[in-house]
Amino acid sequence: MSLPSDPYYRDDLALVHHRGFAFHAEACAPGILAMLEPIGQRDGVVLEIGCGSGLLTEELVRAGHRVVASDASPAMLRLARITAPGAQEIVRLTLPDDAVPMVDAIVGVGHALNYLPDAGAIDRALLLLARSLLPGGVMAIDICDLEWGTAHTQQNLGRVEDDWAIISRFSLPSPDRYVRDMTTFTRNEDGTWRRDDERHDNILIDTSTIPAVLASEGLQVEMQSSFGSEELPAGLRTIIGHRPT
Repeated sequence: MSLPSDPYYRDDLALVHHRGFAFHAEACAPGILAMLEPIGQRDGVVLEIGCGSGLLTEELVRAGHRVVASDASPAMLRLARITAPGAQEIVRLTLPDDAVPMVDAIVGVGHALNYLPDAGAIDRALLLLARSLLPGGVMAIDICDLEWGTAHTQQNLGRVEDDWAIISRFSLPSPDRYVRDMTTFTRNEDGTWRRDDERHDNILIDTSTIPAVLASEGLQVEMQSSFGSEELPAGLRTIIGHRPT
């Protein structure tokens, strides 16, 4: 059986995520916006990686930022164009292979880099992002540590709403690989239901190595447990960095 050309966040899961899982972006937005105040004052450009359906993008635009929102999922990008029409650009970007524009800030929630195929690809993506950050620039993204795997090993979870439902099953085949097998059900216009299945493989890394990796590109970085006052799940870290002027 051939694999789908877009393995992560196809139409149905993208829609379910948009409708039911906005809480992470909403919780992270205040802390990120506070860090971006100097960028807004100089009318800098903010690159958002893993923008998903545009939930954080909308917050950034509402705060007056010029935003280039990016994601690797075409289905998510279609939703983002509806959610955040005020973004400067909404583009498909697949790290670590695609070119990244020079920008004043890089932000992202939803641990997008953990979807890359291995730890080496994550390092290459981090270095690529670092090289694209202009002097005085800010980086604020989240990423899953090895601790994520041991802290989130529920066998399954389910949620049912009026027009969608999701069942998630979790596994940890190795200490650095966290797997979610998800089945979504979404209601068609005629009232019938359709089903889709997605398997998400996330690579977990020792995040304590990240400051040294980014220091090689001139970024000053701290690994933290939040962007601001929000409480993030165990094992989810934030990369908070800046490039000196």
